[in-house]
Amino acid sequence: MQDVFALQCPIPVQEYPHVLLAHGGGGRLMHQLIEKMFLPTFGGEALHQRHDAAQLTVQGARLAFTTDSFVVNPLFFPGGDIGSLAVYGTVNDLVMAGARPLYLSVGFILEEGLPMETLWRIVQSMRAAADRAGVQVVTGDTKVVERGKGDGVFINTSGIGVVEHHRVIAPGQVRPGDVVLLSGDIGRHGIAIMAVREGLAFETAIESDSAPLVEPVLALLEAGVKVHCLRDLTRGGLASAVIEVAEAAGVNVHLDEARIPVSEAVRGACEILGLDPLYVANEGRFVAFVAEEDADRALDILRRHPLTEGAVAIGRVREEPRGMVTLTSAIGATRILDMLSGEQLPRIC
Repeated sequence: MQDVFALQCPIPVQEYPHVLLAHGGGGRLMHQLIEKMFLPTFGGEALHQRHDAAQLTVQGARLAFTTDSFVVNPLFFPGGDIGSLAVYGTVNDLVMAGARPLYLSVGFILEEGLPMETLWRIVQSMRAAADRAGVQVVTGDTKVVERGKGDGVFINTSGIGVVEHHRVIAPGQVRPGDVVLLSGDIGRHGIAIMAVREGLAFETAIESDSAPLVEPVLALLEAGVKVHCLRDLTRGGLASAVIEVAEAAGVNVHLDEARIPVSEAVRGACEILGLDPLYVANEGRFVAFVAEEDADRALDILRRHPLTEGAVAIGRVREEPRGMVTLTSAIGATRILDMLSGEQLPRIC
């Protein structure tokens, strides 16, 4: 039997010599880790769905299962904290797979010396977030690491939901002609984190959009809207999420930049910081790839909900060029969107 430790690493160390030392890990590097290392190694039909949550069938019941880890810095930020973020992030991954979230597990990694008041505040925030999202925390674990090795607290959450319909909602279902719907303005979460982290003050306060997306998404599904794929716009923002879908589906997604809502406060902050809002993280926004005949009805449903009242159509799916995302800029030029080689804002989730 071949010694597993003798196998050649699929990502040459000379290409990314800083991998184990770098913060974050988003963009093209994370994409390559998934495609070249994790998928070939762990394999399996569920993993190859390339979705935010695996869809599983257990004794006739269709379930969705997901896990995520949260290392956001700072722990508290305008519009949220690491506790509510951990709940909403996991719940949103489940609902992006078309599931109704039900149960969560929570694992805390606590740094020695963390004030008990800080932990209590985080735990209470998680409880309130779980109540708002309609889920229960049913199991968990706690570990303590030495002072200086945990950065306060890290949280891992896993979630289980039930799929109450017979449709498959995944990148592979996206078809030419589909309309791309965006649930609201982008970039607020990443900029809110950056402002606190760097001590920046803007004329208009910017709060994270962190929120549970359960109600608006389930409203689409219960209305029978032909939703082919859903994707929340977390690390890597709108651009990275749409690129992942285009590559997995083997289609072209064409976006119209003039239709993509970005608040003046976020746009101004991005200009000052040299950031592209298309790649800035969100925690309460998603895109829906919807059949053309249902696009107007889907927008009407989304706009009835406070979290998605700013929903807009921002693009369409085409056949060519396959596996690519193209963008018509505000001045009318067309360019290709690509994965960033790194991550604009590390430690934002």
